[in-house]
Amino acid sequence: MKEGTVLKVLYLVTLAAVISCSNPASEAVQLATFCNPLDLSYRFMPIAPSRREAADPSVIRFKDRYYLFASKSGGYWSSADLVEWELIETDQIPTEEYAPTAIVLRDTVFFLASSKTKSTIYKSADPLSGEFQIAKDSLEVAVWDPAFFQDDDGQLYLYWGCSNVEPLYGVKIDDQNFEFQGDIQKVILPNPNRLGWEVRGDYNTRKDVAPWLEGPWMTKHKGKYYLQYAAPGTLEKSYADGVYVSDQPLGDFELQAHNPFALKPEGFICGAGHGSTFQDEYQNLWHAGTMVISVKEKFERRLGLFATFFDGDDVLFSSTRFGDYPMAVPFGKVKDPNELFTGWMLLSYQKPVTSSSTLSEYPQRHINDENVRSIWSAKTGDASEWVAIDLEQESLIHAIQVNFAEVNSKLLKRPDNSFHAYTVEGSLDGQDWFMIANLSENRDDRTHQYLTFDPVKARHVKVNNVSVPDGNFAMMGLRVFGIAEGKKPKLADEIIGKRSQQDPRDLALSWSSVPNATGYNIRYGIDPEKLYRNHLVYDSSAITIRSLDSKQDYYFAIEAFNESGVGELSQTSGPF
Repeated sequence: MKEGTVLKVLYLVTLAAVISCSNPASEAVQLATFCNPLDLSYRFMPIAPSRREAADPSVIRFKDRYYLFASKSGGYWSSADLVEWELIETDQIPTEEYAPTAIVLRDTVFFLASSKTKSTIYKSADPLSGEFQIAKDSLEVAVWDPAFFQDDDGQLYLYWGCSNVEPLYGVKIDDQNFEFQGDIQKVILPNPNRLGWEVRGDYNTRKDVAPWLEGPWMTKHKGKYYLQYAAPGTLEKSYADGVYVSDQPLGDFELQAHNPFALKPEGFICGAGHGSTFQDEYQNLWHAGTMVISVKEKFERRLGLFATFFDGDDVLFSSTRFGDYPMAVPFGKVKDPNELFTGWMLLSYQKPVTSSSTLSEYPQRHINDENVRSIWSAKTGDASEWVAIDLEQESLIHAIQVNFAEVNSKLLKRPDNSFHAYTVEGSLDGQDWFMIANLSENRDDRTHQYLTFDPVKARHVKVNNVSVPDGNFAMMGLRVFGIAEGKKPKLADEIIGKRSQQDPRDLALSWSSVPNATGYNIRYGIDPEKLYRNHLVYDSSAITIRSLDSKQDYYFAIEAFNESGVGELSQTSGPF
């Protein structure tokens, strides 16, 4: 059964109109936008506490559609364009298991989920219908966090593993009867003493705790095998995907020098680990990853999508620059990740908030503090409840992301009435209001609703509750995106990096503060021409990064930003 009417209003623009883009070869390419976390129907879990979850995404392309399988979701999603996703509910595959994988073989989709007891493979020639049959009743061993990979010669491989004790494994497997061929190989071992991103903790500080290695995924490029894996743990903001490279599908594997290839340690929602790397119809690569909340329950998670590339030296990297701001999905080939940044800036950060009522333990400041782990809540779920943000100046608004929260909810699974109905209004003076988006009749269950529309001028934005699924009218964040009048910030300079003598995985970084900056995006890497990692910072000009490779030197550059745009990238400093 498919989900009902899709809420999202597609906002088409041209690359020529995208503020941060300057590639004339791409000017004719039209774009639609999305914003992480992905706007999906995240389901309530079957057991208390009442909370939503989806994680460990595997994305494949089959017959001109994309299929997204994720943990504990009561179904899976399909999309024609990576923007609008339709839920397909089915009881014919184990959608309640963790970390599913899928692959297309012989014009058929094959599906396998994690299991500690019995690993069964399912198949479907029509996944849009939700109909599956058993293709293999039981593999030789039960596998957790599995991933299929078919080589160019047709040979099939299976990778798996999820442990803070065991390595990741791989084996050749018959593509007809799925019998193992040859010995099971150890393909990746943990190395947290060298690799800071494998150290546990939100900020890689739990150095006395063994990391979890999990979620393998294989991509082949120019005859090389790029085996991806997640560390240090799915509960933490530091959740990232690293990559090893080999000339053979089962190794020996060597660590790619630029690592991790997908990392999003700060921002509204963090994490880019345990995912899948796939190709769209225009041969662009994307990485779907797990984003972390982990407040109500440790496995409270969401999904994100990041543009991914091989550079001219065949280095694999995902772009998480402004990775939870609006991004574009192109209808053509893209060579530079910056082409996909819309230039729509966050207008709502820490602006004055008013509301109909507020629970003391869920204060107003939480609604726009850029932290998905904090919640604002009204006292009730009644239709009289509302919340408003004063942007403090008239701005051109392009998009709004309404991130609902479950406060005093007792809902489990996916009940029929699990939807938010509301309206969004704008105002120039806080007195006279006009409609921006009318979702008063909404019946779609989406909790991170990303709304785009013809741009409007407003200073005030208000969300009026009509009904909630259960409990209170509450949000993890109300985020307003667009452009405010003013000048972009000037250059950041005086970048100083100091590597820890006791632990070279750690580096203290500071820079000169820019007067009119809202925040800073730190771009860094092991080559001054390849600053592939990003770290977003608000309200500070100093941080400590603990996710470094102790055997590598690093280079840093900083771009300050505000509500009018992103300033010029500073000169690169280093090596540190």
